Amino acid sequence: MIIVMRPDATADDIAAVAARLESIGAEPHVSEGQLRTVIGAVGDREEIRSVPWEAFSGVERAVAVIRPFKFVSREFQPEPTIVDVGGVKVGGGNFAPIAGPCAVETREQLFTSAEAVANAGATILRGDAFKPRTSPYSFQGHGEAGLEMLAAAREEFGMPFVAEVVDPRDVELVCSYADLIRVGTRNMANFTLLSELGRQTKPVMLKRGFTATIEEWLNAAEYIYKEGNHDVILCERGIRTFETATRNTLDIAAVPVVKQVSHLPIIVDPSHSGGQRSLVAPLTLAGVAAGADGFMVDVHHDPETALVDGPQAILPGEFADLMDDVRAVAHALGSTL
Repeated sequence: MIIVMRPDATADDIAAVAARLESIGAEPHVSEGQLRTVIGAVGDREEIRSVPWEAFSGVERAVAVIRPFKFVSREFQPEPTIVDVGGVKVGGGNFAPIAGPCAVETREQLFTSAEAVANAGATILRGDAFKPRTSPYSFQGHGEAGLEMLAAAREEFGMPFVAEVVDPRDVELVCSYADLIRVGTRNMANFTLLSELGRQTKPVMLKRGFTATIEEWLNAAEYIYKEGNHDVILCERGIRTFETATRNTLDIAAVPVVKQVSHLPIIVDPSHSGGQRSLVAPLTLAGVAAGADGFMVDVHHDPETALVDGPQAILPGEFADLMDDVRAVAHALGSTL
């Protein structure tokens, strides 16, 4: 059940509704939007529905939520969520270009890419210290040493950074360094990890599992949201289909679908979906045109020597050209970079 308060509802009105929910054994989740406050009621459905909520002072209406995901739905919060990542806003018309190397290899490699993407207009730096790989013998990242290099790059170039966490035991460590914590496609259904991130204060980027439906993806976001962390950014990174021409299939339709059913911001990852340098620019522009709140691409100054995903990394000059095109498309759609 979603209880929508009137714009003129007082703090006492909201407290009274929350107290009544608690008195019947339900759990109130209060979300304060720009225009009004809504209260999500979790508990016995019949008990909650038996209360005449519209009779309470300050209540506009009570709406039964039929979707399996409650708190990340548009019924719970009609206004789009705006996530603050180290001073960079994402969502609600705020567009975020995220770029950098797929993995932190050396300080020189990281700083070269970070300087290039910052100069070209990226607002958030990407780079991973922990890399889950298909083969156990592939480069797995530098761990905390990589996070330290990312923190140094943040100070040098003034960009917050996003880094992946792959193990619940590393959540506290990664949160102590990164501005935005990313959950990769392989961990989208790691509900222990999601719940732990829900108890943190750092924003979370949740990548779609490469075999997940949109509903399963949003249910995964619900795990984070229900624990108290409401700063969640969704990332469409491509799904596995019968097509073999690309590494994965970027589901462009997921962008407007998510916008219809959820208030969370959504970005696209053209690098890991296309898997080819030549596809990054057109897939990025397609995502922007579809209404995405940002994108995340791999940029490497020497892709041929990259330890991770070199074939999909674009050169710094190519990223600068891409940003010129992105600005044109985003401006036409009324987004702010």
